[in-house]
Amino acid sequence: MSLQATPTLLQLAMQSLLRDEAVAISALPDLPMELFPPLFKDALTHKRSNILRRMVQVWPFPCLPLGGLMKMKAPYLDVLQTILDGIDGLLDQNIHPSNYRLRILDLRALHKTFWTVWAGDKTASCISEAKCRRRSQRRGLETVAKPESLKVFIDLCLKPRALNACLSYVLLWARKRKALLQLGCKKLKINTIALQKNVKVLELLDLDCMEEVEVCCTWKLSTLAIFAPYLGQMKNLLSLILSHIHVPASISPEEKNQLVSQFTSQFPNLQCLQELSLDSACFLKGHMDQVFRCLEAPLEMLSITDSQLSESDLKALSQCPGIYQLKHLNLSGVILTNINPEPLRVLLERVAATLRILDLENCMIKDSQLSVFLPALSQCVQLIMFNYLRNPISVAALESLLLHTSKLSCLGLEMYSTPWEIFGAQSDSYHKRLDELREELSKTMMHLEHTRTVWFSVAPCLPNDNQVI
Repeated sequence: MSLQATPTLLQLAMQSLLRDEAVAISALPDLPMELFPPLFKDALTHKRSNILRRMVQVWPFPCLPLGGLMKMKAPYLDVLQTILDGIDGLLDQNIHPSNYRLRILDLRALHKTFWTVWAGDKTASCISEAKCRRRSQRRGLETVAKPESLKVFIDLCLKPRALNACLSYVLLWARKRKALLQLGCKKLKINTIALQKNVKVLELLDLDCMEEVEVCCTWKLSTLAIFAPYLGQMKNLLSLILSHIHVPASISPEEKNQLVSQFTSQFPNLQCLQELSLDSACFLKGHMDQVFRCLEAPLEMLSITDSQLSESDLKALSQCPGIYQLKHLNLSGVILTNINPEPLRVLLERVAATLRILDLENCMIKDSQLSVFLPALSQCVQLIMFNYLRNPISVAALESLLLHTSKLSCLGLEMYSTPWEIFGAQSDSYHKRLDELREELSKTMMHLEHTRTVWFSVAPCLPNDNQVI
C-alpha cells in the first residue's frame, strides 16, 4: 500500500479555485501574489483559458516569464493565443486597473527558477531569496508613476523556411499592436541568404535592445549592405559574429568600396560592442581602419580568422582605441608571412595586462618575425592559453619561445608544431631526433614553478620554398 503525501494548504487552495471557474476569476483581484505563479501553472496545465486570460490582466509582477514555463511550439499555440488575448484586454483600456503591474512579457526560454521558487519546489534558502526579491519588486513598483508601454521579448532565428506557428502568431500580433508595445530581441541568429524576405521582421523589432547577432550563412556583400542600416540601430549590441561574406568576381572596385563603406559606416553606432568575430572576411582587407578606429568601448574578444589582412590593417588594429582591455585575441588562419611584425608587437604590448587567450595558429609566422614580438609576448602576464600550431619554427626559435613563455605564471596550455628541421630525418632517425628534442625541451621547462601542458603536433609545419626563416 503506497502512502500519498498530504496536500499542502497551497495545493488545496488552488484545487478549490480551479473547481469553480467563476469563483476563481472573481477572487483573482484579492488573491495573495504568492498564489499567482502556482495557480498560473495549474491553469496552464489544465488549459483553463478564462482563468489564464483574467490572470494576465491582474498579474501582480512586473514580468510574466511565460517562455520559462512553456515552449514556443505548435502544441502551445492555443495557450499563447489565450494569453495574448488577455493582454489585448489590457492594451485596449484607456485607464489601467489600479493593480496593473505587467510591464514585460518574456517569451524566451529563461527564468525557469521563477516558477519553481514560487511553487515551493526549491530549498528554504531559495524561498528566502525569492521573498527578498519580492520585497525589492514591491519597492520598485511603488516608484512607478504611470503605465509604460508593454515590452515583449523573444529569441529569434531567421531561417530559409517559415517561422514556427507560435512565433509567426506573436509577430502578427505585435505588428497589429505596434503603437502599444515594443517587441525586443536580445539574441538574433540569421541562417538564411534571403535576408530581404525577413526585412519586415527586422523593422518590427526594437533594435535598440539587441545584444547578440550571429550570421551563420554565406552572404553576398550586397546582402551585408542591406543589413547594415539595421545593424547601425543596435546601439546596445555586445556581440557580433559574421562569417563568409562572398564578393562576386564581376563586381567593380568602386561598387565594392561603396558596399564595404555601407557596412563599416555603422560601427560608430556600436558603442557597447565587447565581442567581434569576423571569419573569412577577406572583403575587409585594406578597410579595417574604418572598423577599428570607431571601436571605443573596451573590446573583450576579437577574432579575425581565415581572412586576409594588410600591414595597414594590422597597424590600425594595434592603434584601436578600444583594444586596451582585450582578453581573447584570435588571428588563426591570417597569413602574416610577408607583413611587418612591428604592429603585432605594439598590439601585444597594449593588451599585455589583460590578454588571457592568444591564438596564432596557421599564421605562417617566420622565426625572424617571432623574435620581434617575443619580448611583448613575455609581458602578457595573464595569458592562460597560447596556440602557435602550424607555424614553421626551428629548434632554436622554439627554445627561445619557451624561455620567454616560462615567465608567464598563469599559462596552462601551449601548443606548437614540431620544429621543421627534423622533418628530413626518416624512420628510426626521425623518432630518435624527436626523443632528443623532447629531452632538450624538458630541460628547458624543468625550472618552471607551476604545472602546465605543452602540446606538440606530430607533423612539422614546413616553411614555404621561398620563405626565409
